[in-house]
Amino acid sequence: MASFYEEVEEPVSPPGQYFNSSVICSYVFGFLELAVPIDDSQALTLIKDVFLPINPRFSSIMVTGKDGKKMWKRVEVKPEEHVKIPTFPEDPSTELYDQYLSDYVSIILTEKTPQTKPLWEIHIIKYPTTNGKGTLIFKLHHALGDGYSLMGALLSCLQRADDPSLPLSFPSKATAVTKPDSSQYPKKRSFIKKLPSIVSSFFNSLSDSGWSIIKSRLIKDDKTPIRSGFEGSESKTFTLSNISLSLDQIKGIKSKLGVTINDVITGMIFYGLRLYMQEMNNKSKIAESTAVVMLNTRNIEGYRSVKDMLNPNSKGLWGNQISFLQVSIPKLTQKRISNPLEFVRDAHKLIKRKRRSFGVYLIGLILSLEMKLRGPEAVAKNIYNTLENSSVVVSNLMGPVEKMALANHPVNGLYFTMTGLPENVNITIMSYVNTLRITMRTMKGFVDEQKFKSCMEKSFEVISKSAMET
Repeated sequence: MASFYEEVEEPVSPPGQYFNSSVICSYVFGFLELAVPIDDSQALTLIKDVFLPINPRFSSIMVTGKDGKKMWKRVEVKPEEHVKIPTFPEDPSTELYDQYLSDYVSIILTEKTPQTKPLWEIHIIKYPTTNGKGTLIFKLHHALGDGYSLMGALLSCLQRADDPSLPLSFPSKATAVTKPDSSQYPKKRSFIKKLPSIVSSFFNSLSDSGWSIIKSRLIKDDKTPIRSGFEGSESKTFTLSNISLSLDQIKGIKSKLGVTINDVITGMIFYGLRLYMQEMNNKSKIAESTAVVMLNTRNIEGYRSVKDMLNPNSKGLWGNQISFLQVSIPKLTQKRISNPLEFVRDAHKLIKRKRRSFGVYLIGLILSLEMKLRGPEAVAKNIYNTLENSSVVVSNLMGPVEKMALANHPVNGLYFTMTGLPENVNITIMSYVNTLRITMRTMKGFVDEQKFKSCMEKSFEVISKSAMET
């Protein structure tokens, strides 16, 4: 087998070409908040022995072959060129270190890594903040893989804090309501009962994919406090803010309302967005606004090992297996003002309908067809236009239910974000142990990040209180 510095070439996947094109240069950032001060003396050794062997992509650069096709070319890696350890002013105040970290993150969110080196960086923040004694930031180009792949790779470097010999486990995708066993009905009757659902699914799928095409080419969202309409927004400065929610509390709301955790979180986010829009511009509470939901199209639960993901016969293939759907954000009408739980119920109906739709797969097929006919730059432009014409991008990942550790450094918190795309607001959701972390990347100078965060917190408080009173 080739070592990581031997020159080996293999083709770049179509999505890898979309995300590293003249139109889009996108990154996934993973943040680990550590419970103890960082000892970086073994950092380079760990990168060589643990991180680089995970996947050949981490030791490759993207090149153009003689036939014009993009290829991954294995190169010798100098880990010291990829590790960044910033120096902050010495100060005893944790709050000031929070601000120093925030300012530093805003800088690296917009910086691009050199195309002449493997497309990743690791930033080691050795200063204490409110959430940890130190912070590790993994900056990975989206061309290397999607959030699922890259999080799987990151988790391959970590162990359970309580017992490293045991594997990490993840939340199951249990449904909120148990459906009756269809085996009790005769097959013919069962098919007849399912026929309306099949017909509905067919038309919903056509509607979703058709709307996606129209949205990416013709229709733009209204300009609002969450959508500026500025060109080239991806190159602007962005800031990150976070809120942490109790999974037990969310499960309590779920049980009260008879919905799913996804329904609760989606309804809360939509309500929070409208609260912020109303506070900044009252008319915008009923503006036409769309959320683009990024979806993992793998039909699996939890994460696979990187070895399994690299196996062509595995269901959880490495790479970018994502698609997207546009979802209209419910307007803040008088009915929803008086009863915010309507946002959760609307989300429940919407998600239930989308589950019966194959629109997400049709969109993937359309992108693949466009790739064959017009090439990766055209597809990248199509994706860019879709996001530019919308108001917010939302994505989520599951984290483990047990505490993790990296080289004997227990992990207090885990979250992620994405950059390089033109939306002004990006919201990512990640679970870890018994906490759900909502990370908001907002355009500095346009979105008031403190008010935005406050509106999201208020949304959860109001929905939680209303649900408990139901």
